[in-house]
Amino acid sequence: MTQKRPGAKQIGLVSGPLVAAILAFLISPDPEHPEIGYTLAAAAWMAIWWITEAVPLAITSLLPVVLFPLMGIMDGQTVSSAYFNHVIFLFIGGFVVALAMERWNLHKRIALSILRLTGTGKARILLGFMVATAFLSMWISNTATAMMLVPILISVVAQIEPEFTGKKSFSTGLLLAVAYSASIGGVMTLVGTPPNLSFLRIYQVMFPEAPQITFLQWMLVAVPVGLLMLLAAWILIYFRYARKQSIGLSTENFVIHDEITQLGKMTREEKIVLFDFVLLAVLWITRSDLTIGSVTIKGWASLFNHPAYINDGTVAIAVALPLFLIPAKGKKGCRLMDWETTKNLPWDIVLLFGGGFALANGFRDSGLSLWLGSQLAGLDILPPIVIILIISLLVTFLTELTSNTATTEMILPVLAGVAIATDTHPLLYMIPATLSASMAFMLPAATPPNAIIFGTRRITIAEMAKTGIWLNLTGAIIITGAVYLLGKLVFGIN
Repeated sequence: MTQKRPGAKQIGLVSGPLVAAILAFLISPDPEHPEIGYTLAAAAWMAIWWITEAVPLAITSLLPVVLFPLMGIMDGQTVSSAYFNHVIFLFIGGFVVALAMERWNLHKRIALSILRLTGTGKARILLGFMVATAFLSMWISNTATAMMLVPILISVVAQIEPEFTGKKSFSTGLLLAVAYSASIGGVMTLVGTPPNLSFLRIYQVMFPEAPQITFLQWMLVAVPVGLLMLLAAWILIYFRYARKQSIGLSTENFVIHDEITQLGKMTREEKIVLFDFVLLAVLWITRSDLTIGSVTIKGWASLFNHPAYINDGTVAIAVALPLFLIPAKGKKGCRLMDWETTKNLPWDIVLLFGGGFALANGFRDSGLSLWLGSQLAGLDILPPIVIILIISLLVTFLTELTSNTATTEMILPVLAGVAIATDTHPLLYMIPATLSASMAFMLPAATPPNAIIFGTRRITIAEMAKTGIWLNLTGAIIITGAVYLLGKLVFGIN
């Protein structure tokens, strides 16, 4: 999200507690169960402050620590415990490995290598930037990926713009391609973007008896969605910005090769971090048993006496810890990772996760999720695929205006209640909402990658919106089809 206007912040600052007071004391949804109204009031307060960014998102996320005990929704010990759990450790461990990649410039080498492989034709340049961006965004922050690729992109744009005799449309297409691919790549793994981890924990909170969602299960649904979205974005951008323009770039003078030369040979530190990164990905993907239909593939965790004790957070921390122990070559006292570098970890997102998890606990324990679900039970007259499409469109366009993580934190507990009320498997509603939260392509405020690309001052909001709306609609259709077809198979939904 980009920064909100001061006026909107001031309105949100006052209206948040005001609306909460009205819901808590003047309008009671269920007089026999006042805690339902209190939880709704707290949720409304948080939603207004999240949307308007009246205070920092992380500070809003701390409201349940105060409100839930005072309102009798949940005791202080229980609500506090929601802020630290295995999903948080999954995020921290994965981010430590990502920071190590950035520290030793491995992420830049990976991106440049992908770009070199794709070649220098129009379609290939476009594809190269999209593949490099999406691949990195699967594993490291979407924001960090976009920030890292922008200088390379600007160098390429500066070189190819003269080829267009003043026209900049292919340059515009390249800029949009990086912004969009960063968001698309993030959906393909559980650690790719914060909304995915929010979903993972909220689903466990709302349905504690349900089987755990594994890293591989998520990828089996999300990777096809991501690949189809990349293809759609590539086709759209190519035909809008590149098809009618000709460029002549030789391999020798192309800036990417100069950048690779400047990096030099792969260092010992890069090799170790690359091994650590690949090991982490493999262990995540192969940890749990995978059952598709009647076929079950055993995961490595089954080799231990208590495989259920091991989760993806365990793996993330186990692989991240050695980075703080292995010394860097030729630098006395320096290791592959240090605490100074981890200060770049977005700790505010950790609190944002915690606030969402606490809110989900409140929805469940107070009965608010069931109450909201009962109010929307009439939706069961619609076919599930239509409901999925409506959810996808609603969340996609809502995310254009507010933080995608905050959107999932607000809407997933409600959808869980709707699923219960309509006797539908909750994953059919919760997964589309989660994926759609990263599919907002129209406005700079929608996602950090959009804002970063807009900040280059080489693209207008109108241009972003005209292209983005088609991807918004395409994304909703692809997500609906993938979840309805693949989701049923991967998660065994009847």
